[in-house]
Amino acid sequence: MEAPPVTVLPVSGGTINMMEYLLQGSVLDQSLESLLHRLRGLCDNMEPDTFVDHEMVFLLKGQQGSPFILRARHSLDRPNAPWHLRYLGQPEVGDKSRHALVRNCVDVAVSHNLTEFLSEMGFRMDHEFVAKGHIFRKGALKVVVCKLYRLLLPGNTESTENLSLSNLVELSMLAPAGQDTVSDDMRNFAEQLKPLVHLEKIDPKRLM
Repeated sequence: MEAPPVTVLPVSGGTINMMEYLLQGSVLDQSLESLLHRLRGLCDNMEPDTFVDHEMVFLLKGQQGSPFILRARHSLDRPNAPWHLRYLGQPEVGDKSRHALVRNCVDVAVSHNLTEFLSEMGFRMDHEFVAKGHIFRKGALKVVVCKLYRLLLPGNTESTENLSLSNLVELSMLAPAGQDTVSDDMRNFAEQLKPLVHLEKIDPKRLM
């Protein structure tokens, strides 16, 4: 069974237990600079934050049903930063009046021995990747534009290759459950990025 599609949110501080509202899309390498220029004009930070993160996806298979999935992530350009453990709940995509995918999101800063702890708990690593990109913010909205890389040798983040000729674009917001009006704000912002990128509510089940 394949893991759910990759979701890239850069490592940040604190602990989060909120609902994540999400729109996703992609932009070709040749159009990347045009999109970054557009985002500099629309967002609060004209010069975006940058990140280079290594993420590992761990599975714990039970007797029945789908495996339990956790994501371990750490910063390669800030080695002293804490690791992060993320759990992403099942997406709620059935409400057609809601313009964004919604799912529970738990994000916890943890110590550097996270992978050893997960192995002791019975988890096994399913896949890993490196994400390198930019973070823009517009109020509570976060825009992540990044390139994904596969590791040519397991665990060796110095040896990578591009996954594709495009860049992942994610527009997200964290809010308490029930605040679906934030999806309207996200749709309005996404409209301003067309035709450079078309951000959509993507059902992960379509990709499995």
